Amino acid sequence: MALITVLQEGLYCEPGDFFIDPWRPVETALVTHAHSDHARSGSKHYIATKSSEGILQKRLGDSINLQGVEYGEKLKLGNTWVSFHSAGHVLGSAQIRVEHRNEVWVISGDYKRCHDPTCEPFEVVPCDTFITEATFGLPIYKWNTGEETCKQIYDWWQSDPDSPSLLFCYAFGKAQRILSELRRFTDKPVYVHGAIHVLTEIYRQVGVSMVETIPASEMPRNYKFKGDLVLAPPSGHRSSWMKRFQQPQTAFASGWMSVRGARRRRGYERGFVLSDHADWTGLVKTGLQTNAKTIYVTHGQSDVLSRYFTEIHGLNALPLKTLFDGEGDIE
Repeated sequence: MALITVLQEGLYCEPGDFFIDPWRPVETALVTHAHSDHARSGSKHYIATKSSEGILQKRLGDSINLQGVEYGEKLKLGNTWVSFHSAGHVLGSAQIRVEHRNEVWVISGDYKRCHDPTCEPFEVVPCDTFITEATFGLPIYKWNTGEETCKQIYDWWQSDPDSPSLLFCYAFGKAQRILSELRRFTDKPVYVHGAIHVLTEIYRQVGVSMVETIPASEMPRNYKFKGDLVLAPPSGHRSSWMKRFQQPQTAFASGWMSVRGARRRRGYERGFVLSDHADWTGLVKTGLQTNAKTIYVTHGQSDVLSRYFTEIHGLNALPLKTLFDGEGDIE
């Protein structure tokens, strides 16, 4: 019997009697990170990394029964040993290592391999079976560094000193990464939508260094935001909130901006390729570095990546159907 199985509630470990990122309420939920497709409300007991506690409580409620653990700390759950290891995705994100007898599984959650000043770097965790995401699991996806992309963002911002520059990005993870990378290029304050402000303050509380931010709502109604950079979630695009910015230049930061036509379809003037998920090279490298003999692939391009591992590297790799969405719906 497999150590991890898929039930209607989510990924289940019977020897430990717990679920990982369940999509329905359960007794015990181990959570890889606080994005809404992985952290859902209603479970009786949550276990996650200490550094993700603030975001989880903000999103699921202060009253949740939440146990915070350090990276690498071992927990005895039922007949298993469990530990959380950095995934490099967003603040507090983790892979979950499950050991039972002489068998080790690692569930990656979402992860990336490039440098991000707002979270711990990815840790390769050797295992027998690896469950990997494949949100950007096609060879066309290849990322530049966050520093390179944020220099492009800074140059775009400076290119029009007479207009507001509205940059749309996901409120949790992407926005804070941009705010941190911008420290290399400017000490000017950046204005932010309320949804971004709340989460950015949690990052500051755990010591993440970013440029100064000011909620856009705190500025007088007649303030023009001339030459200012404003960060907002995708839900703010073409909304009533956007009406206060006169003739802005607009852009969207996402891994999906590497797809031809995606920027135009979403209605932005400019697109910046910046993802908090691994690109194709990172996905392949990670699967091989774990030394896993079996790889289950979920999120996105699971068929393509599993076939590549099987046909090119001779591994036992199979698609795994889950309800995780990957990048594209988190605001």
